Amino acid sequence: MAGQVSFSIESPTGSHTLSVAYERAGAGEPLLLLHGIGHHWQAWQPVMSALAAERDVIAVDLPGFGRSAGLPDGFAYDLSTVVPVLGSLCEALGVERPHVAGNSLGGLLALKLGRAKLVRSVTALSPAGFWTEGERRYAFGTLRGMRYGARALPLPVIERLAGTSAGRAALTSTIYARPGWRSPESVVAETLALREATGFAATLSAGRSVLFTDDVPDIPVTIAWGSRDRLLPRRQGVRAKQAIPGARLVRLPGCGHVPMNDDPALVARVILDTSS
Repeated sequence: MAGQVSFSIESPTGSHTLSVAYERAGAGEPLLLLHGIGHHWQAWQPVMSALAAERDVIAVDLPGFGRSAGLPDGFAYDLSTVVPVLGSLCEALGVERPHVAGNSLGGLLALKLGRAKLVRSVTALSPAGFWTEGERRYAFGTLRGMRYGARALPLPVIERLAGTSAGRAALTSTIYARPGWRSPESVVAETLALREATGFAATLSAGRSVLFTDDVPDIPVTIAWGSRDRLLPRRQGVRAKQAIPGARLVRLPGCGHVPMNDDPALVARVILDTSS
């Protein structure tokens, strides 16, 4: 069920209305899904049916991405702003302390929601924020390059590339270990989502000073990392475990940075085990 919800967020200048798009399916305990920078909720499509068989799954387009409106003028795309916005989103959807799973930026947000006690459990897939400065610069430079390519290529060229396995690899092999498994339609849609993401530049800018060093106590936490992650190397998972000693650290063999596409059954099981 596709939907859009509007709710109020507060700032020193007053109350503002924000609209967020989402996809909701299934029944059971609520599970919030958060995508990475430049992506959209459809990143979770490969695991949606498996998760919805056991959970009330809510996959959202983060503010400024996908079909969600950008944050109002004067609102930063930093963690101290976006985490409370996600808390308000859950209230607007009638969901209290959901489980949460996030990938990359979404994984970082999921951990921050856990730290704020706004969720019941956290599954973070290749979460941002456990990098060295050199690793961060490499990741941000790669993301800027992907964004530049998405904006420079005319739509007919994107469609033509997406129609072949080699073309899909050229467009998405940075984030998928098995880009040929993506459908042409999905690759076109996510390339356009990256091109049109109004929150991309501000989110990347806000991330320059991010380093996650806090524990996330008292709730189940799983950190999962793809063995073939080309954007955030898997050694960052060891640092995540050091910061969050109670977390379960899981290796995702053969998976890239966005592992839901590369091994849907494994990723769904990791999320369901954490949220059980």
